[in-house]
Amino acid sequence: MAFKEADYIWMNGEFVPWKDAKIHVLSHVVHYGTSVFEGIRAYKTPKGTAIFRLPEHIKRLFNSAKIYRMEIPFTPDELANAMKEAIRKNELESCYIRPLVYRGYNSLGVNPFPCPVEVSIAVWEWGKYLGPEALEKGVDVKISTWNRMAPNTFPATAKAGANYMNSQLVKMEAILDNYVEGIALDINGWVSEGSGENLFLVIDGKLYTPPLGASILAGITRDTVVKLAEEMGIEVTKMMIPREFLYTCDELFFTGSAAEITPISSVDKITVGSGKRGPITERLQKKFFDIVENGNDPYGWLQYV
Repeated sequence: MAFKEADYIWMNGEFVPWKDAKIHVLSHVVHYGTSVFEGIRAYKTPKGTAIFRLPEHIKRLFNSAKIYRMEIPFTPDELANAMKEAIRKNELESCYIRPLVYRGYNSLGVNPFPCPVEVSIAVWEWGKYLGPEALEKGVDVKISTWNRMAPNTFPATAKAGANYMNSQLVKMEAILDNYVEGIALDINGWVSEGSGENLFLVIDGKLYTPPLGASILAGITRDTVVKLAEEMGIEVTKMMIPREFLYTCDELFFTGSAAEITPISSVDKITVGSGKRGPITERLQKKFFDIVENGNDPYGWLQYV
């Protein structure tokens, strides 16, 4: 999905014009994928622009960097303030936020330690990730022929740029086969996640989602849905899920900062439930958007810019 360029990008403590936000072609990240990042949304609310669950995103960013032995040269508060300032400087009311931590230019070779750790923050207007009509009609997906990474190979709980080479294989295959998205299984054949989204199933009024052990990212929107569902009296179970449950469940939906809560209408051309958004998915969507768009936030999840 194309996006609209903003005016400025924050790089290592300074704002530079969008088109001047450049790195050297021999930067370590270009050759070896040494980056970690976050995807965060800011929403226009009646009380002003608000960033959704900013502390949780920043904590995950620092945890991802820690796993890859990358010491971020800014504090969490400094990055939070930089994100807010980027939104203000670009005069955006709602936007997507992309903080990126990466190894820059110094030397080449697999050893990353000689290369500096650098940070950038970009913000831009970005609509519904899987299409505006998808929130009601749902999307058609397929089971990918590509599996998620095995445990103790790539750390799935780190939101690392290199992991998304796997995601690209899943996504490209789906698009070329005329689907909107793909769902990857883990190395043992259990359901894992989409190319950039977590998964939830509804079976007999109960909610099911794969556990962290299924090589998934510990999604913040996933955590949000779990909390909202439990408060709404919907039982939530985290368990290993067999592929065939995707065909026989009553409802199925993606979650993610980009995808928000997007229903799935079919898997491998097998209709899921009624073939469109189901009642529990709709209830969760309404609760979620009431928080992020109307500012009805009893959880303290919104930070105003």
